[in-house]
Amino acid sequence: MTEIYIIRHCEGLGNVEHIYSGTTDTDISELGKRQLIKLSERFKSIHIDAVYSSPLTRAKKTAHAVADIKGLPLIIDPAFIELHGGVVEGRPFAESFKKYPELAETWDKRMQDFGPIDAETMRHAYERVYDGVIKVASKNRGKSVAIATHGGIIKCLLSRILYGTIERLSEVPWSENTDVTLLRIDDDNNIELVFYNDHSHLTEELLPSSSRINSYINVKSEE
Repeated sequence: MTEIYIIRHCEGLGNVEHIYSGTTDTDISELGKRQLIKLSERFKSIHIDAVYSSPLTRAKKTAHAVADIKGLPLIIDPAFIELHGGVVEGRPFAESFKKYPELAETWDKRMQDFGPIDAETMRHAYERVYDGVIKVASKNRGKSVAIATHGGIIKCLLSRILYGTIERLSEVPWSENTDVTLLRIDDDNNIELVFYNDHSHLTEELLPSSSRINSYINVKSEE
């Protein structure tokens, strides 16, 4: 079996500012730096053969927390980049949902159909991340791999594994920053979900009080 650890990036400045970061290359927050210390400690005793990352800074710094303690280089793979938000890219959720109220409804209840003008659609990302994971598994048969990626991408992947469809995407819980998901993949590319969205390495004070997970709720309360 090939083991793949999927890791959501640490807290980024976009999370703090409640913006749709997407492919905007924001840096990590001070809390994010502290989260990475704990993430690194978690992986000290876990064998890892290769570390992959989205090309964005918040993911690369997260990947380094694992790669550096293992003496491994980062393998940058665009298959794991976050979805570009088109007309909402880099903008506050509150501003975007006020300007495009129909997007708020879709984001909240029919996330599989979320795809603002000029954005990558959730349906495209659903296929992209699955193809990326299978390619990584094919190149690393019988090995253990870590992949640092993003919340929307992990949500798409979990929707496929948990439900076999993107139509239930809104039911999949968001990952917290530095959450870890473990997949086991056999030679026929059957995926076993060992655990998902685990942040047992973080103490309570390292969990953000207001993250992307509840950003939509916060936006509604602010309006």
